[in-house]
Formats: sequence, structure tokens, C-alpha cells
Amino acid sequence: MALTAIQTNNKLIVFKRDILREFVRQNMFSPYMGNSLNNIIRVLNDVKAGGEQVNVPLVNSLRATAIATGTLVGAEEAIDNYGFRMWIDWARNAVKTNRAEDQKDSADIFDVARPLLTDWGKELIKNEIVDSLLSIPLGTVQANLGSANGNRVCGITFNASAAADRNTWTTNNADRVLYGSSISNGSSNVFATAAGLITASTGKLTAANLRLMKRMAMRAVPRIRPYQDNDGYDYWVLFCDPNQFRDLSNDQTVVNANLYARPRENRYRDNPLFMDGDLLYDGVIVRQVPEMLTRIPTPFATIGGGGIQINAACLCGQSAVAQFYGQLPRPTQLEQTDYGFNRGVGIEMAYGIGKVAKATPGTGAVLKDWGVFTGFFASVNDS
Repeated sequence: MALTAIQTNNKLIVFKRDILREFVRQNMFSPYMGNSLNNIIRVLNDVKAGGEQVNVPLVNSLRATAIATGTLVGAEEAIDNYGFRMWIDWARNAVKTNRAEDQKDSADIFDVARPLLTDWGKELIKNEIVDSLLSIPLGTVQANLGSANGNRVCGITFNASAAADRNTWTTNNADRVLYGSSISNGSSNVFATAAGLITASTGKLTAANLRLMKRMAMRAVPRIRPYQDNDGYDYWVLFCDPNQFRDLSNDQTVVNANLYARPRENRYRDNPLFMDGDLLYDGVIVRQVPEMLTRIPTPFATIGGGGIQINAACLCGQSAVAQFYGQLPRPTQLEQTDYGFNRGVGIEMAYGIGKVAKATPGTGAVLKDWGVFTGFFASVNDS
């Protein structure tokens, strides 16, 4: 008996209509973003239509000596206040096709265009938060504002900075920058010199270095205010790259803390031994951000001792970064062209983002980071 074989052209071809989108990681900064003074990344939506600038008001704590029976008149304390100026720019993207291509398509490409554009916008903002944390504040208009590709990151990114910019920033922030394991490493006020003292052995992110960062941050002036959780407890939040997170996770002090001090849950998802997640040590929440490694500034690649790669780890308090919208993200579409033959969908938004800084009274343009303590540590890739 002959078996009938189906000729190739007659075989049924089933196309999967649900196109799998490229995996886009959720924003690792989301839990710390909001519009309150307590948030690490303050999101402001009050920029008036047509405006391109926003002023972030900053006020220092009062520090005068108390007056008892002496005369208070004439001994009043002036409020140290400052307005940090930032600028917005546009970000747009779109997808376009025509009816001829639609006819060939096994799936409706526009079914996935909107989600893809949404993911693109989220990825852009996430990347520019990282660029902002690794930036040098200016308080003046950033380069390429309003150009073809625009620039929404206020200040100078480390990637775009010159040696003089990095040296000035190092000098201005001497009380809120740590290079490796020793405060004295930064005494030269020369970024390249200080970075060169970070070695693969002593310059790792360890429990001891984490606690040193915290102690330095607690005595920095102006004060860096810790982040408060919903129960009112003070925490510091450290954003670091995966290499630094690996080194801290392997530190025996942290291993012991996880082994003996953290609660054990019945569900594997709640047990830190089985599931990846934040570290919590000495009042510091340590969160690894993969983009801090994928977007590592070029100057960091071989600047450490022995030519090793280093990276910044950012210990953050309140109002470390500000993001403000001139226009919230909104969908757009291509106007009818060629009798409706072409069509397209897009997304557009206008915002600015940057590290917040404050000028020290009487120093003019000397800016200090407001809510970020920066530690530079080894970031050696796995071999």
C-alpha cells in the first residue's frame, strides 16, 4: 500500500503570531523613585508647558550654637539655600511600514510596536539614570542640548569628561568620595592618581569598605540624609555593578551575616541562600544594577593599579538624582501619507535627569554632590 506524501508547497505552515520581544529588564531603580523629598530619585512633573528649565531648591540644616540667656537679636542664623538648575530635552522613536509589507507579514507588526516602543523608553530612562549617577554636575546647560539626538543628562558624564573635570570634581567632593580601602588614597585630588591606588586585592568592595563609606557619608557636609522606608527606618542604598556585588557577596563577613543573622523562610523564593536579590548589611541596602557595568565609562577600563578595571559604587540618600518631565511619554502616529499607504507609530517625551548638587556658600561655582557618596572599587570581570 502506497503512503501519500504531502508535497512541500502544500504543507500547512503555522506562523507564531505572538512575536517574542527582546527581554528588557525592569527598572532596578523603581522602588526608590517618586515625588517626595525622601525619594532617592525625585520625579518632578510640574514643569510648565513651554519651559525647558527646572530649579531644584536645596536647603541645608541649621547649625548655629544655641542661645540661652544671651541676646538673640542679631544672632539669628541665615538659611543656607540654593537652587540647582537643570534642563530638559526631547526623546523620540518610531516604527514605520506600508501596506505592501503588511501583506507579507505573518503577524501584525503593530501589535508589538507599541510595547516595543514602551520598552525602548523604559530602557532609555534606566540607562540615563546610570549615566547621571556617574556624572559631574554643572549647573549650566549640558552639551548638545537641543541637537539632533539631544542630551537629557544634565552635567558631564564621566565618559565625556576631561581629566580637569574629574580632578575638579574629586577636589570639590573630597568628603564624599572614597578610592578603594583608604581615605588617604584621595589626598592628591587627582582622579587618575587616586584611581591608580585601587588594587585587585585591597580595592574590592568589601564589608569593611562598605562600612567606611557609610561612616564618611554620615559626617559629610552638607549632610547626606539617609533614605527612609515606609516604617520610618533610616537606610542607605548602594547601587553597584555585578562584579562589585559578587565581591561583596563573597566577603566572609557578609556570608556569615546571611548565614546566621537573616531569617529563613519556608518558601525558596524568600530564602537569600537560594534566590538572587539585594544584600542588607549594617543599615545599607546593596542593589546590583547590571547597566552600571554595561555602561561603564571608558576611562575606568584600565585606570586601576596594575591596569585593572574600576567602577563607581553610589551610596545614596534623599534627592540624590532628579528627573523632571516637560512632557510625559505619549504615543504618536504618522500622519496619512501617500493616500494612506504608509503608516507608523511612535513615542515621544521631554525630560531632564541629573545628579543634584549644591554650591558651597562663598565659593561661587564649587559644586558638591547633594545626596550621593561615591566609592571607587575594583571591578574585575570573571575570567
